[in-house]
Amino acid sequence: MKIKGLRWFIIGLIAIATVINYIDRNAMAVMWPEISKELGLSKDDYALLLTCFTLSYAFGQSLFGKILDAVGTRIGFTIAILIWSLSIAGHALARTLLMFGILRATLGMSEAGAWPGAAKANALWFPATERALAQGIFNAGASVGAIVAAPLIAFLFLLIGWKMVFLMIGVLGFIWIIPWLFVYRADPETHPWLTEDERDYILLHRVSKDAQVSTTEYAPNIKGLLSHKESWSIILCRFFLDPIWWLFVSWLPIYLAETFGFDIKQIGLFGWVPFVGAAIGSLLGGALSGLLIRRGVSVGKARKSVIIIGALIMIPALVLCMNAATPLLAVLLIAVVLFGFQMAIGNIQTLPGDYFSGKSVGSLSGLGGTAANLGVLLTTWVVPMATKVSFAPVFLMAGLLVPVSLLALLLLGGRVRRLEGPKS
Repeated sequence: MKIKGLRWFIIGLIAIATVINYIDRNAMAVMWPEISKELGLSKDDYALLLTCFTLSYAFGQSLFGKILDAVGTRIGFTIAILIWSLSIAGHALARTLLMFGILRATLGMSEAGAWPGAAKANALWFPATERALAQGIFNAGASVGAIVAAPLIAFLFLLIGWKMVFLMIGVLGFIWIIPWLFVYRADPETHPWLTEDERDYILLHRVSKDAQVSTTEYAPNIKGLLSHKESWSIILCRFFLDPIWWLFVSWLPIYLAETFGFDIKQIGLFGWVPFVGAAIGSLLGGALSGLLIRRGVSVGKARKSVIIIGALIMIPALVLCMNAATPLLAVLLIAVVLFGFQMAIGNIQTLPGDYFSGKSVGSLSGLGGTAANLGVLLTTWVVPMATKVSFAPVFLMAGLLVPVSLLALLLLGGRVRRLEGPKS
């Protein structure tokens, strides 16, 4: 059996996994007002649980980057979703802060595997001209998950209560594994369902003409990756930029509850709106990058141009968020912020595959993810202190992070090309 366009089926399945990933991680935030009331927990307790998730998520990015490079995308993804599905289902049994902390830690560690896994699959299955779009489809899955999570979780909570909600969404991951193992039988080199035309297209165009500098494959280990300033451009850029996404993923329901007095039903009605902007930004950022490359713009200029556009969209929207007077204006402005963020981040996440071969992409993506979550960890504890009066200082902090992240990328990234090892 041969399937035309198999690479799009692969990235589609990964996008669906990301939808599940975000439904699982967002469920606690949506239901927190009721969970905290029932169990006597506070906003500081919530920040502590975010810390448990973020620390393990940071560790999991690097861990699963190495696991995926060692055992491959097929098995690595399966391990990740098995663990995270068991973890989210286990939330139904939690009754203390300690139990929730342990489960948030295992959830964070395993959910982290989706990002280096997607970057690795992207580098293996897509040519340079399509890679940003494929990453955009994957990132759109995260946005769709966030869009679906608020109304879905709110509806299910009102119907069956928070304990059964955790059990029900835990089942989704186990269902996903069935088509994943059935469809992803091997990498493109040996996949039995891949047509020869598509196989040749993938393998011959993995490296763009302007980026290729060597006929020998260079796949450094962690130490080797860290010896390149280009690796540090990705690591530092994500350290400063990713906290902006997580501020809204983790704190949006609480922002709506504290600023506008929303209950869970109202959070469900409004909380999905910003992530529509994120989904559109994911797809547009990837498509625009690919369009520029097809029109003769170098890979590096195309990626960086879209990243800069995304940053310039984010900054004024974050400033305006500081004084948003109505919930509708607030969520619309946040939608603009997340639109710009996803335009930028999808192209940033493709850079490991532009600099290195598939055998190192998972590791570098994992390092970038670890740095991103260390940045998230620092901002997590700023929020409870900064929001004693309002969320305005949080929006200001996010606005300042954008140019810093952009400078790290532009100053250290250099010309985007396949890098070579040390001269012997």
